[in-house]
Amino acid sequence: MTAVAPGARTAGHRATARPATRRTVDAIAVLALAAAAVCGCAHAPRGSGGQDANAGIASDSVTAGLWHMDETGGTLVADAGPFRIAGRAGVDTRTDFGRIRGARLFTRSIASFVYVPYNPVLEAGSSLTIEAWIYLNAYGQYEDTPIAARWTQVASEQSWMFSVLGSDARPPLAFLASPGYHGGLIAQGPAGGRGRLMFAFQPEDAGPPRAYFSTRAIPLSKWVQVAVSFDEKVVRLWIDGDLDAQFASRGAIRDSRAALIIGNYLDPRWLSDFGGDLKVTTAPDMNPYYAFDGFIDELRISNAARADFGYAKGLRPR
Repeated sequence: MTAVAPGARTAGHRATARPATRRTVDAIAVLALAAAAVCGCAHAPRGSGGQDANAGIASDSVTAGLWHMDETGGTLVADAGPFRIAGRAGVDTRTDFGRIRGARLFTRSIASFVYVPYNPVLEAGSSLTIEAWIYLNAYGQYEDTPIAARWTQVASEQSWMFSVLGSDARPPLAFLASPGYHGGLIAQGPAGGRGRLMFAFQPEDAGPPRAYFSTRAIPLSKWVQVAVSFDEKVVRLWIDGDLDAQFASRGAIRDSRAALIIGNYLDPRWLSDFGGDLKVTTAPDMNPYYAFDGFIDELRISNAARADFGYAKGLRPR
């Protein structure tokens, strides 16, 4: 991703032809610096605000998974955490410049997702934090668009979901009626809550799923760091490193065999890798009801209730 300054190439070429004068060398140096500056701006993440774009978060002793999304192509999504739980991206995602180096761009397609297979280290244990940088191009048309979730329609495969509320539109405003998979969750939140964060989980004890919501909506076309933490006592929702809302909620999150799905909502049983790429082949229909539209970067899941997100405030967008 590092470009070579055009001036540097020109200087090398001319040096083989004739010795450069001091004035020529100075001019080339200025041009090279200017080209490097332009290159740096072109490759800088949106909204970097002049901060260090390489100051990514690091894995630590409570990191369950850390996906920097820094790949420059392909469908492999590497895990920088200690357990190396790599994911596979659907064919309708692509790599691009992000908030911290690279990011994964998700689109309104059923084939836009990252699938991370089940691993017991993803279980919440006594506490959990989910955090990511997101850049929304648009809100979803239906109930919500998950950032990350370990949740399917099978009751025994429901642990938690972290998403952004959509418009919850119905015909004729929506072309198709939603399957309503998340209707019971968003019904627990505010009416007209489009753009707000939602954290839902299935408690370990018998009972219905619980859902909690931020007080503020996530803006469009802007990098925002979002996070949720839970310690079996309090759910806390964070926006750009600031505590936005907190709710008393006692009890543990249910363990399940659910895989981790990033940037969409789907049942892994719908997936097939026949032919090489991972594709949705057996969904009830192929309409992307819950597809995230925008970028996701620096997704980290931790087995602890974090309260300090490090560089969040230092890199807050202007």
